Amino acid sequence: MKKTTKSEALNLNSNNNAFAYSGASVSDIVQQRRSRLAASKKTENISTKPIGDLDIKDIWGWTLKEPVSKNIYTVIKIQTGSGLVGYGECSQLSPAEFAEAKRIIIGTPVTSFEVVAPKLAHVTTARAAINIAMLDVTGKIAKAPIFQVLGGPTRYKARALAPLTGNTDQELINSMNRLKALGYLAFMVPVPAVAWRNQGQEYVLATRNRLDALRAAGGESVDFVLDGANKLTPGDAQMICEAIENFHVLFFDEPCLPVSIGAIKKLSAENVTPIGLGKGITGENQILDLIRDDAVDIIRPSIGLNGISQIKRMAVVAETYYIAVGPEHTGGPIGTAACLHLAASIPNFFIQRIPCPEAEEDRRMRLDLVAEPVETIKEGYAPLLTGPGLGITVNEKNFEKYMEASL
Repeated sequence: MKKTTKSEALNLNSNNNAFAYSGASVSDIVQQRRSRLAASKKTENISTKPIGDLDIKDIWGWTLKEPVSKNIYTVIKIQTGSGLVGYGECSQLSPAEFAEAKRIIIGTPVTSFEVVAPKLAHVTTARAAINIAMLDVTGKIAKAPIFQVLGGPTRYKARALAPLTGNTDQELINSMNRLKALGYLAFMVPVPAVAWRNQGQEYVLATRNRLDALRAAGGESVDFVLDGANKLTPGDAQMICEAIENFHVLFFDEPCLPVSIGAIKKLSAENVTPIGLGKGITGENQILDLIRDDAVDIIRPSIGLNGISQIKRMAVVAETYYIAVGPEHTGGPIGTAACLHLAASIPNFFIQRIPCPEAEEDRRMRLDLVAEPVETIKEGYAPLLTGPGLGITVNEKNFEKYMEASL
């Protein structure tokens, strides 16, 4: 049989190939391919895909500051080609992060929040707000609240947790009485001021006395979370856990910095007091590390750093280990609305922190930002928001009164 020469093989392929292979050298073929690829890339860069009705057309951002507490958070707004708008909220966002996120999401279908998430992995704070805003629009398209879009409701109300403010025990009691009158029945109690490391029995006794004073003032119907705020050493945290075991706090939140998983694991294993961790976590792998080492009983991812979908993914991981979820929230009322939808879309939700500022000016600001009473508590629980999307009407015209910066 006659062998086919290299030149003939090239001729045979020429009829079925975009390149004119006949008589060409291998280097010529490679060069033709490179030229074609370059031309394709050039055309791709020049041509712009038209914005569809359900594509994100534009995004705006505002950094807002509460007048007295000076608490800062960022609100974003997205708009589709058809004019639908959605709002989201996150922790304070820098102009550079906002610009990068805007570059990525313009032209993206507004319902593709799971597709967008990996692209925003390097700007996680912006990802949080954009996720909430995209879900808000998706709910409006479906004419359903977000928790229904995500497969809920898993409940019809969410247990609320209010942080107490004050430096002395009496100031904390006054704060509790004010919040109790507003309907709250669970309170986050700060540990006494930390003067130095390894403070010993005197500090432990002061912590227990603080809890006892609050229980005496609040009665048996109230519950408490002890907030360590990562201020304690593992040694002090261990002694406090032992001292408050029969007090039965809901959990001991962030007792010490989780720099040593071994120390946290020992703390959790040797005490019955549940441990809450994870306020600064933004990845499922970090949550899994804590869970696999039996270091945590309640995960506490922040809505302002993660958004709804990311915490929902973390909750799925936690559920397989019978771990509860109590999301952290220190932002504004749009973030509160997002938290309520999250609570109604996961089965292992435990409790939701809801900010309730001490100053009247700060509370007035929160009421000014949304038309609906988002943060109304009754008998310790917040009702779900049942309107389409987030279920709130955002008063954008009031942003200017409290705006720190426009993004």
